[in-house]
Amino acid sequence: MQIEVLKSKVHRAVLTEANLNYVGSLTLDEDLMDAANMIENEKIQVVNVNNGERIETYLIKGKRGSGTACLNGPAARKGAVGDIIIVISYATMDFEEAKTFKPSIVFPKEGNKL
Repeated sequence: MQIEVLKSKVHRAVLTEANLNYVGSLTLDEDLMDAANMIENEKIQVVNVNNGERIETYLIKGKRGSGTACLNGPAARKGAVGDIIIVISYATMDFEEAKTFKPSIVFPKEGNKL
């Protein structure tokens, strides 16, 4: 049996931008992506702690070390600069493998730094 489990999470990053006039996605500092074991174009869920919005989109690499967390395109309407977000990705794996799998979880510091 295959099940879907938490693979990676960036817990409580702060939105630095919301760009309505850009192709939809979430741009995220590449340092945060690497630390959370996430890759560009990976399907993600973004949960906005401030307003309860939950969206599915994909990742775009942001400039390394920039602290960028930017909602793009229509997603930009789901958050405002300064909102706290959680970025989540999931993986499908065998049930037995899932019992011992450990997700990558990152808790950014001020400025979305590691």
